[in-house]
Amino acid sequence: QHSGRAEHPSSAAASIPAPARHRRHRSIMSGRKETVLDLAKFVDKGVQVKLTGGRQVTGTLKGYDQLLNLVLDEAIEFEREQDDPLKLSTKTRQLGLIVCRGTAVMLVSPTEGTEEIKNPFQEADGEQTAHS
Repeated sequence: QHSGRAEHPSSAAASIPAPARHRRHRSIMSGRKETVLDLAKFVDKGVQVKLTGGRQVTGTLKGYDQLLNLVLDEAIEFEREQDDPLKLSTKTRQLGLIVCRGTAVMLVSPTEGTEEIKNPFQEADGEQTAHS
């Protein structure tokens, strides 16, 4: 028996069981299931990680998740200068197996194939050059 009314487009969703409907809606709303970074290519390779607060560690990436929590093995922390906390010292600290919480991770880069270069905006005496 047909009532003669035109069906509303959303009534089709009503025929989908509620749990499936909510799962589908959540996946559409979130829009992504994985991180922007593809860290799979760095697993079992050396990485350098910079964390909020200025800490910097290197180690072998053993695992990660979608929240960017990282598991590093043979991790080494580079300590900072006492008089200039923005500058890394030559002192290091062996940490071993660690977990870097994703909310603190600012940068992840491979240790192989990268090198530090001189700051092109800094003069020899350490002063910043003024560019207009």
